[in-house]
Amino acid sequence: MTTSNAPLPLPDLARFHEDVLAWFDDTARDLPWRRDASPWSVMVSEFMLQQTPVSRVLPVYTAWMERWPTPAELAAEPTGEAVRAWGRLGYPRRALRLHAAATAIVERHGGEVPRTRDELLALPGVGDYTAAAIESFAFGGRAVVLDTNVRRVFARVVSGDQLPANAVTAAERQVATALVPIQDAHRWAAATMELGALVCTARSPRCEQCPVAEICRWRAAGFPAYDGPARRAQAWEGTDRQCRGRLMGVLRDAPGPVPRTVLDAVWPDAAQRERCLDGLVADRLVEPVGEDELALPGHA
Repeated sequence: MTTSNAPLPLPDLARFHEDVLAWFDDTARDLPWRRDASPWSVMVSEFMLQQTPVSRVLPVYTAWMERWPTPAELAAEPTGEAVRAWGRLGYPRRALRLHAAATAIVERHGGEVPRTRDELLALPGVGDYTAAAIESFAFGGRAVVLDTNVRRVFARVVSGDQLPANAVTAAERQVATALVPIQDAHRWAAATMELGALVCTARSPRCEQCPVAEICRWRAAGFPAYDGPARRAQAWEGTDRQCRGRLMGVLRDAPGPVPRTVLDAVWPDAAQRERCLDGLVADRLVEPVGEDELALPGHA
């Protein structure tokens, strides 16, 4: 599968840095978490952007930051309010984790997002990628930020592969670490992420617009097709995810507890509906109210 895992030769590496950063200076999107790259704004944006496109995140992020501009203000609200404000971003457990992270920040760090990797990783919902993103974008640290877009850029330009492996490998992280420039590491992280999101896309890469097309090993090899393990597309219609989304939509829109009879009308498959409701209760996204009603947490 891999043409070469070796980092680019030094002249090409310098060109990779210069050309990508220059392209980013000219074309970067004006995103609110870039204008205000405070630790909290970066954390909120990274939680929301997981598996969710920027276009869907923008209105929810803006409303969220207007309502809860600090961790303390979010932590003071019931968890159900975080779930309600999450709206239709999907994967609402992220809202619970963000609320839990805000609570931990208040309790352990005086309301300020911590700056060390270990302290960040100790927060609920913060993994390697999110910690690296906060360390880089908020604090200007020299962290290795590897999201899907960055991994795809490096796979193509450096390794000559159409797509990276399904999960980050040790070799891939080693290459990414070697690519981080000594200066402007935070801009490099944002620029490579932007390049993957806008130009070096998964399905229809715009190679004619790429600032580093001439040093891209995938292009030089004639664009060989991905030949790694099969990648399964996520189904949606009729899945438990769709059912849970429908149920959560009704609960979010209601001012208080919702009778089970109302939820029964949301999804026709009774067994699947009950399984999904049980899962939502187990995930603490929903609370039973008596025997016949359910509500968001804190809204019983």
